[in-house]
Order: sequence, then C-alpha cells, then structure tokens
Amino acid sequence: MDSDSTRHSRRTHATPLSRPPAPPPSLPQGNPVPPVPSQRPTVGLSVREWLDEPRPQSGLGVWRFGYVARRGAADRERLRPVTIIGLVIPILAALFLWSVWRRGGIPYQGPVLRSFTPDEWWWGGTVSTPRSWEGFEAKNVYNGVFFGALVYGVLRLGSVADVVRHHLDDLPQPKRAGVTALAALVTLTFVWPEAFPLIDWDPLPIATPVLALITLVTGGYEVWQSELVTYGVYALITAAVLWPFMRLGDWWQILREWREGRASHHGPDHRRAERRHDNERVADPTGLPSQWPQLRAMGQDAAADVLARAVARGSMNDVDCARIQRVWERMTHDPARVARFAQTVLDHGGAAWTHPSGARDLPLRTASHDIRVGQVRIGQYAEGDRVPVERRGAGVALEPSSLATSLLAVGPSGSGKTRYLVRPVTESLTLQALTGHCAVVAVAAAGTQLGPDSSFDVVVRPGDPESTHDLDLYAGVTDPDEAAGFLAEGLIGDLDTVDSQRAATALAQVLGPYVTVHGRFPTVLVLRELVDGTSSALSELCDALRRSDQVGAAAMLREVEARVRQIGTPSDPGPALADRLALLDRPLFADFFGAGTRKPFSLSAVAHHPLRVRFDLPAKGHDEASRMLTRLLLAQFTHLVRVGGERPHFAFLVLDDATGSLTEQTVRGIQQLRSRKAGVMLTLRTVADVPERLHGPLYSVVGCRTALSGVTTWDGRRFTESWGTEWVETREVAKHAVFAHQPMTRAIHSLRKFLTGRAVTTDAVTVRQVERERWSASELAHAVPPGHAVLSLTDVRGEHAPPLLVDLRS
Repeated sequence: MDSDSTRHSRRTHATPLSRPPAPPPSLPQGNPVPPVPSQRPTVGLSVREWLDEPRPQSGLGVWRFGYVARRGAADRERLRPVTIIGLVIPILAALFLWSVWRRGGIPYQGPVLRSFTPDEWWWGGTVSTPRSWEGFEAKNVYNGVFFGALVYGVLRLGSVADVVRHHLDDLPQPKRAGVTALAALVTLTFVWPEAFPLIDWDPLPIATPVLALITLVTGGYEVWQSELVTYGVYALITAAVLWPFMRLGDWWQILREWREGRASHHGPDHRRAERRHDNERVADPTGLPSQWPQLRAMGQDAAADVLARAVARGSMNDVDCARIQRVWERMTHDPARVARFAQTVLDHGGAAWTHPSGARDLPLRTASHDIRVGQVRIGQYAEGDRVPVERRGAGVALEPSSLATSLLAVGPSGSGKTRYLVRPVTESLTLQALTGHCAVVAVAAAGTQLGPDSSFDVVVRPGDPESTHDLDLYAGVTDPDEAAGFLAEGLIGDLDTVDSQRAATALAQVLGPYVTVHGRFPTVLVLRELVDGTSSALSELCDALRRSDQVGAAAMLREVEARVRQIGTPSDPGPALADRLALLDRPLFADFFGAGTRKPFSLSAVAHHPLRVRFDLPAKGHDEASRMLTRLLLAQFTHLVRVGGERPHFAFLVLDDATGSLTEQTVRGIQQLRSRKAGVMLTLRTVADVPERLHGPLYSVVGCRTALSGVTTWDGRRFTESWGTEWVETREVAKHAVFAHQPMTRAIHSLRKFLTGRAVTTDAVTVRQVERERWSASELAHAVPPGHAVLSLTDVRGEHAPPLLVDLRS
C-alpha cells in the first residue's frame, strides 16, 4: 500500500512481486537451475520499477525507498508575526494606492500619461475624458501598467513568497496541485468574470490593458474581427495567468504520472512498443539501474542485456537482483573473475548463484523490504514536537549496518516486540541470506510466529519428536578447552555463587580425557556423571587412559586425577554443573543432544555459510531448560563469530526472549561483535530480567535501543541514562505592566483595558540554552502511546540517530 499524504516516502512497500511458495528445484540434465518466479506482479511495483525507484541518501534509520525530503522543513514550524505583518501591510498599502489611483488622486497622475501620448488624444488640460479611441485605450494600458507595478511591489517587498512556501512546500501531490488549481480558478474569476455565471464584478486590469495595447499597435479594432486572433490572445492571457500556479503546483508531475498510469493499461500493441523501447534503452550504458549500467561500464554488454531482459519480462525478482549485484561487487577487482561472472550470467540468467537451498524467495512476507539496500521498514516517525520536522512522517528502517551494533528492545508482554521488531528483522535477514549476504539464527519459544518452516534452512526443535535436526552442545569445535568455555557460560553463567572460570576448568578436565579416549564429546548423560564425580565413570575413564597409547594420554590422566581431588571441596563447581545438566537429562530430551540419530546442527556453520536457522525451544514445563539453551546459544554465537576468520557475510542472532541469557562474558562478547560483521537482537520484558550489575554494561555495548510502550519508570531510568542530555533553547516571557504619564496615553490604555479586559503590558523575552534529558523516565512510562516506541540507532561507522518516537503500527 502506498503512503498517504502525511508521509515522506511516496511508497512504503518495496516488495515488487507477490510471492507464492516456490516448488523445490528439479534436477535436469546438465547444470541444475532453480525455477524462476511463476507469477507476474499482481500488486505493487514491477521489478524494473522497483530497481529504478530513487533511493536518496538520508539520515540513519530513514526508509530510503522513494524517500522525498520535506522542503523548507526548518521554517515549517510557525509563521513569525513579522512575516504576517510583512504580508498584510503591503497588501493594504496596495489596495489604498489603487483606490486613490482610480479616483485620480495620485499627484501628477495625468501629466505623466500626457507626456507619453499625443495631445490630440485628449481634451485640453485633462485626461479624464479622452478625445479619441486612442486616448481611451492608452488610459487602459496606463491603468494596467500601474496595477502591474503594484502587484510586483507586493510580491517583491512583502512576505508573499514566504507564506506561499510555508503552505505549499510540504503538501504532497496531488493535494498541492489541487490547491494551486483552486487558487488559479479564483484568480481567473477576476480576469474573466463574464465567463463565470453569478459573478458580476468588474475585471482586474489584466486582460483589458493587453487588448488595448494590441489595438493601439495595430491601429484600430479591425484586428479583433478575426476569431483566430481574438481567441488566440485570450488563450495566451489565460496561459500567462495560469503559469505561476502551474509552477507552484508542479502540474507537470501530475501529468507525467497520469500518462504513465494510462500507458500501463494499454493493450498488447503498446506493450510490444514498450518492449522495443526497452530493448533500445538496453544499449544505453547510461541507463537506469534496471539496465545494469555497472556491467556495461566494464564491457559486459551481453550479460547486461540478459539481465535487463529478464528484469523486463519479470523472470527475476528482487532477491535475484540483489544477489547478482552483490556477487558482481565482489568480482569487479579481478578481470578474470569478471569474465567468469559474465559467462555464468549468460548460462543461467537470473538464476545464477542461487542459494544452496534452491530458494529464490520466501513463501510469505509480512513486512516491507528493500533488499537492494538491505532495509526493512518497521514503522514511521510520529508527528509531534518530540520528532524533528524533517523526520516527521518518514518511514523507519533497520539495516545490517545498524544491526551490527546490536539491538536491545524492552517492553512488557503485548507491547509488540515480536510482531513489530523480531519478525520483520528475522524476515529481512532470511531474505538477505538468500542473496548470500548474511546468516541468521532466530531463537524463540515453540509456536512463536517467526515465519513458516520453509523460510528456514534448518529448524531445530529440542524435545519435539518431529524435529529433523539436533543441537550440537559443543558447536562443532574440536578443542575441549574451547568447548568447555562456552559450555560453562551456558550452564552456570547466571549463577553468582559459581565462578565461570572454575566451571570451565572442571569441564575441560573431563572433556579432554574423554575425547582422547573416545574421539568424540560425551552425551549429556555421560557428561553429567563425569562432572558430578560418579566414581564408576571417573574410574572407567582413568583405566581407559592408562591403557591408551595415544600421545598425551598421561597428561589427560593427570587432568582427571586433579578433577577427582577437587570433588567435595567447597569451591567445586561439579554439583552446580550436574544440576544444570540434569535439566537436559530428561525423558523429553532423551533422543537429543547427541543421544539420538538426528542430524546434529552446529552453530559454527553460520560462521561459514549464509544459513537461515530457527530454534523452537520448549515453552511449557521446561522454562529453565529453555533459558539455559538460550544462554548456551548466545555464548556459542559470541565466541564463534569472534574467533573465526574473515567472513564474507553478516551473522546475526535473534533472541525473542533474552531473559536469563546474559552473563558478564556474553555482554563482553557482544561489545566485540560489531568489528566482526555480527550482531545480536535482545528483547526483554523488563530490565530486571538481567542481573543489576550488568545493566550499565549492557546499555553501553548495544548501539540500538528501543523502549516500547508500557515500560516502567525503573526501566525508563536506564534508557534515560544511556541516552543522556541535549542542549535545548528555552524562551521565558515575563509580562510587565506599562504605566503611562501623559493624559492621552493613559486614556488610550484605559480604552484598551476596557475593550480587552486586560491591563496593558509589555513582554520581556529571555532566550537561553539549557541541558535537559532527551527522554525522562516518566515520559517513557506514561507518554509513549500503545503501538509506539522510542528508538535510537547507531551504525558501525559511528553515525547516530537520536531517540525519537516511532509509530510501529504504520
């Protein structure tokens, strides 16, 4: 649906095609090619229009698709009194002068006219009664010249231009054209009153002076015997009157849009002509983005022609365009790779470099996406004093450059965290994963609406017998010490009574020896027995190490013996680890975490491949286990994306409920994600779900913060502290009574007091700069309407968007 007149963007939806679920790709002979989109556009824009739509550079967080900045926004607040006075006084002065002129009261009014005209046109000594028709017409021209001078003076000296800009600059089309058309119609009633019924006033001296001048130049009235000349002059006068209104209302834009809309409904002949026109434009290297000019600039005209025709036919969608564009950007520095790129395009067209899943689109979209620039629209900036004029009504968008600084959203249940933030962001990143640009992992309770299963490559449902994948607790790593580190954070990272480092050491003391003996990591049941200090399990492990002839077996035996000596000491983390592992050693999870035959999924895969992964955690009866798994996934993610090498794609983790998942180590890891092309999204019902000692570090490491409607003042205080203060200009007006000493002045003051009921005063205005909170805790708790949020953004380049009120429902 297009934007209404209150928004900056002409269009809010950048989705060019309606997308039914695509069938899985077939495997024909030769190179397999996924199926092309099967439908033409039914709503919205075609792919070509979507590609060619302007995306001007705007501030951080502004929806760029079709964005049109408000002109003159700085002066739109309110007309100053001096501007109004500057409009009224020249108009009143002009009316007074015109009234005096019509009565002949202007000094030297007659002599000036007589000095420019022959004497035989007038009776002696006066111009009030012309002697011939030439004098009569000369007087009409004279009146027109004076009237034109008055109009020019009002426009030049008055504030008419400021007032017109104030009222018209922010009006969108077609409202702007309609207002100017109405003003033009009213003006024409003063130029040609006889052409309008029920109007009997005299015309303004606009048309009459022109007709009189033509009569004088041609030497008589015979020129008007030609209807062609008469109506031609009438048309020129009317066009001259309408021209300023056409410029102000930008009628040409309305005409162009009408012609484009009319052309889109033509029949096959027009479409064939349009295709011929498109083929001619394809050869133009300076064409629009739909003509792929960047390929032509590198001499790859044939590949550009293939893509341009595919876009025009509708056999490519927005995902295809974005995917091929990103592949091209990675290959432009190597001529050999450019040649391979062109050959691949010639062989496969828009299906080139398709995602390994074979998918070229999502089966369902619920948000507006502009995948060309990676934006997803989540709402629009509210109208009001809390939002700068230039951003009011503009669309709000999130993109990888801001998500890379991580996002924290706080709001009570029902405030819209999942609906307005989590799902649009997840949907956007799954789309971008199809272009090879990112990998996304979404973690939510079972039943949370984050999209159909077919929108993801891997869906892991711990505890669900229908799940096709299992979770690898060790994230695919081979180093026991590395696995012990994030496993300890996931198991007991939220416990203040257990040191995470001691827990990691205890886990490493049993994981290393077990891997040495068995060549794999233990299952949950075995690991629980080992950390709990079960004598039989540790004895069997020691015996196996003594019998082993592998390198390092002796060192691993010493590790186990050290673990045995630690059992039962006050600082032993074993019981706490065993208690947490017991939450996963339940009948519901009997076939999971390495104990079954399901294919294990390792989170390390997202660091190497643009995968779309969703975790559905058990929501009923296993809340503590779900929180522990969420904490483990966060610990694994922050560790793996930091220790991996250079990654070509963006990695992102979405936690629909981050309650109990944050620890000191994971908060420290989040801080380092932005430099590793990664980020996380955390949603909380209240900040109290995070240990108080982590409140300050958490708000400092995330770059994007969102306070939704309904937060408490305690939660709002944290946002207030993180957003800081700003300098604002305040105006204080003090009224002072005026005491008159002259009798006449006292009489005038008495009359004013009698008429207005107020004493005569003067205003003393004090303007100063003061430092105030951007949003107070009370305002966040009580002044944010339902369905709204206060959002601040930061991107990886350091650009900031201040906390502003956002309507998430728009």
